[in-house]
Amino acid sequence: MSIFNTLGRRSILQAGFGAFALAALGPARLWANPVFRSNPFTLGVASGDPLPDGVVLWTRLAPEPLGEHGGMPMLAVEVDWQVAEDRSFTRIVREGVELARPELGHSVHVEVGGLRPARPYFYRFFLKGGEASVIGRTKTAPALGSSLQSARIASVGCQHYESGFFTAYKHLANEDNVDLVFHYGDYIYEGRGGTGGGSETGGPRSMARQHVGQEIYSIEDYRRRYAQYKMDADLQAAHASAPFVMSYDDHEIDNDWASAYDQDGVPEHIFQLRKFAALQAWYENLPVRIGQFPKGGMVKLYRNLDYGDLLRIHVLDTRAYRSQQLCDARAKNPCRAQDDAKATMLGQAQESWLNESLGNNSRWNFLAQQIMFSPYDLRKEGATEPWTSSDDWIGYPAARERLKKSISDRSLTNVVIGTGNSHRHTVAHVPVNDSELEGPALAVEFMSSSISSSGDSDVNWTGQETTMRNNPHMKLMELQRGYQIYDVTPSLWTTHVKVMEYVGKPGGKISTLAKYAVEPTRSVIEKV
Repeated sequence: MSIFNTLGRRSILQAGFGAFALAALGPARLWANPVFRSNPFTLGVASGDPLPDGVVLWTRLAPEPLGEHGGMPMLAVEVDWQVAEDRSFTRIVREGVELARPELGHSVHVEVGGLRPARPYFYRFFLKGGEASVIGRTKTAPALGSSLQSARIASVGCQHYESGFFTAYKHLANEDNVDLVFHYGDYIYEGRGGTGGGSETGGPRSMARQHVGQEIYSIEDYRRRYAQYKMDADLQAAHASAPFVMSYDDHEIDNDWASAYDQDGVPEHIFQLRKFAALQAWYENLPVRIGQFPKGGMVKLYRNLDYGDLLRIHVLDTRAYRSQQLCDARAKNPCRAQDDAKATMLGQAQESWLNESLGNNSRWNFLAQQIMFSPYDLRKEGATEPWTSSDDWIGYPAARERLKKSISDRSLTNVVIGTGNSHRHTVAHVPVNDSELEGPALAVEFMSSSISSSGDSDVNWTGQETTMRNNPHMKLMELQRGYQIYDVTPSLWTTHVKVMEYVGKPGGKISTLAKYAVEPTRSVIEKV
């Protein structure tokens, strides 16, 4: 079944250029009777962006993942797929055939429709020669407007390959009843092999394993880097256990990039070439819909997903539309000298979309995004000046105030902001006024730590007392690796802060460091 048959005419029109770009690839030169020396499903399977009636399924053929073109010839291959109600596939409900095209790195995206809401399904891919993928499990979203009593969401990201092992994903795959995984970005890192991952506190760089190759720039570079990450068995297990909602941050392209600007001051038209390659590889390697197909060096990342009447998830893009970062002592070239009313984090179109999207009747609004929104001061003991990053929301004061105004104008008390990027677990109130950190709160923010980025270099961090003293609106700041689990009901949002014993070697255990609860009628965090 072609992607266009599964989408339907209305969805194709809504997808716009992306669908027509795929159609423009034209008839494929087909490898009619493929024979592989090894199983081509080395990168696993994944599902994503669940709707009440369907989900997107993904795989990519790569019998030699780190070889030229993944070991594939420059021919298209027909890939069969099936969706069933049971793991043994005795009750198959949907099936079809999709082309794995060389133009898209032999990736496969199938947008399956006609499924029932709020129920698990199993899926698999196979070739006519007999090769088969592992079996994946996914789950559709609840029916629109349905009365939903619970949802379980995981928040993950920042998985630097050299910094540590992805053991946290093995634990995530074994979590009970996860409906959805939000990945906030930094799925890959772009740096050359052998440099290791950085530290948040100035500790030694971690080197648990090594990237293949130099810093990545071309489409083949990015494809190979994704392949190296996706060969990880623990990451594959997590993808095969639940649907993911994918975002991106900076390292999918280049550290701290902002709109048309990279961190090194490369001319915009040159950086655009790198973005073309990086965003195409991002699409090729992740379970995203045709609506996220790259167009003109851009991906329309922002979108929302509704979980019955319980939850609206607003997925934000805090990279592609923002102004340059403010200049500060650590600023890269280029930067902007001062903030003004026109400075933006989201861009005008996304700001308008979010403002409208917040006007809903859901019990909860979840802003699924990348970077710290709450004010913060991370100065070390004895320092006299606050330490913040111009790359975060605090570096965009006018844009930040506009989003706060959108929330306050609607008198919303049910806004939870999900964040990543900084490799630390943070639990914080978002003050109505930054000058009154312990005053009334506008929203709450839960920042998930990294899967592996920064490694074990910060486990002996001693600055917590200073940080908490300078940030009285924060309930927690912890630098262990891990992820967060959100249990959401109509009356309570409970966050489970999960931390890894270590990531510098395989086998680390995971534990629950703390739990925090919020009621939808007031933006107050309580430890439970």
